[in-house]
Amino acid sequence: MTIDEAINKMTELIKAACAGAEVKAAKMSDEEARLSVYAPAADMQKIKDATFQPAIDMLNKDGMDVQVFVYDKDAPPLKG
Repeated sequence: MTIDEAINKMTELIKAACAGAEVKAAKMSDEEARLSVYAPAADMQKIKDATFQPAIDMLNKDGMDVQVFVYDKDAPPLKG
């Protein structure tokens, strides 16, 4: 599995949990990526539940470290 395939797989899982989620991927290396997910607050836990075990499995089986960070898309920007 390549990092692009891992990103695509995780993106599919995210979209299945919340079709309206916005996903931004950042490749850190050939084995690491960070997915920032912006979704309604009501869907945040569904996305976390849908991606937690697959992320662990990718790391253990394929050596792909895909981290998923879920944010409330309607939250006001942080000040400071």
